[in-house]
Amino acid sequence: MATTAETLGEVPFFALLDDTERSALAERVDHVKFEKGKEIFKAAEPGGSLFIVRSGAVELWFKKDSGEKVVVETARANDFFGEISLLDGGPRTANATCVEDVEMIVVTREDLDELFRLKPASAMDLLSATGRRLRETNRLLRMAAAKDINEETEDNRSAVERAADWVTEFSGSITFLVLHIVWFVVWIGLNVAPLAESSAGGFDPFPFGLLTMCVSLEAIILSVLVMLSQNRQVARDRIRNEIEYQVNVSAEAKVAHLHEKVDRLQEDLLKALEGRRSPKGST
Repeated sequence: MATTAETLGEVPFFALLDDTERSALAERVDHVKFEKGKEIFKAAEPGGSLFIVRSGAVELWFKKDSGEKVVVETARANDFFGEISLLDGGPRTANATCVEDVEMIVVTREDLDELFRLKPASAMDLLSATGRRLRETNRLLRMAAAKDINEETEDNRSAVERAADWVTEFSGSITFLVLHIVWFVVWIGLNVAPLAESSAGGFDPFPFGLLTMCVSLEAIILSVLVMLSQNRQVARDRIRNEIEYQVNVSAEAKVAHLHEKVDRLQEDLLKALEGRRSPKGST
């Protein structure tokens, strides 16, 4: 298994630290083990530490207001979690449960404080790494979709609604138009001279009342099915608008929250750096 310093180097959050800085941090971190099924922490519990998985798997999840469980991520070897609480010392934002036996490295705020004291330049490296992670989070939020509108509506269709959708789609095709042209030509051809005098023709003489009735009935049935399909489309649009609104609100809230944490971290780091420099300037 890789050394602690090497493991830290594979974590994006610490990737910009040089070997000396990672070695200094590796001397302070703790190593912990948890058995499968063990709950590492719960949402809203006090935080202040980051976990790096060396082996095993940890499931990060939370529950919606409706009680539905949502799995955010399954952290495996060299993955990390808990960085939000590490940065601002705030409560946990999700639950963490071991789905396998796990061995991890724990990095606390005190470990970072000591690292900044020994290596002040490492503060800017961590700030740069945080900025990179924020950019990646922004990209994922822009690409994210909370639900698939097609899955939301297609799976709940009844047999009549499925038939209505199929008829609506088919009636707007070239095939539908060609079939009707062929039908009208054959029908009219069988009911005008000379085929009207044959055994197969003459069943609907001019002005083709039977054909008119058939076309009228078809138009009534077709219009009802099209209206059913259009009503479903209106419902789909309503769901789509609601989902897009939820996604936009969630994305804006998360981005604003991340910006707030990064700004707070930058402020703390700048204060820490100023505190390290002031004694030298006063002598």
